[in-house]
Amino acid sequence: MGTPRPVEPQERLEKFLEHLEAARQLQRNWMTYGLDCVDIYFEDVDDDWWEKWTEEEHQSFLNSVIEFLKSDDWVAVRVRKQLANKPIPEIAEKLEKYLIFPEQERIFAIKNFLAGRFAVGENNPDISNEFDEIELWNLVAELLEKLVEIQDRA
Repeated sequence: MGTPRPVEPQERLEKFLEHLEAARQLQRNWMTYGLDCVDIYFEDVDDDWWEKWTEEEHQSFLNSVIEFLKSDDWVAVRVRKQLANKPIPEIAEKLEKYLIFPEQERIFAIKNFLAGRFAVGENNPDISNEFDEIELWNLVAELLEKLVEIQDRA
């Protein structure tokens, strides 16, 4: 294994001058062309690359959530049991939608969804006692943790 060669001061100075000249050129282009100078540096600025990218990212995340919900992970099994009458893709879409909520709202939205409540304040006859409520909160916490992990990987 070789040891890295130290960068000589002359090489560092040359690299700095190259970067400085590139920055000056960018500034000149900005002053000359305004926002249109972006066209000089990037291809397909006006194309729909942003929409395609976000759609691919969205689909990748959704597929990962569906894959997770179909797995033998105890959280996924519990979610499927809790929402037995809902198809997995529908569950995944709802969970994805709730992830964009602010943190406090997200927690309550997922709890209500898992409890079968779709509006705040609705009563759910399925939750019969305090123990079930605590168990539901634990499931929500574990599910959120899994979803954030999936989101970080996607």
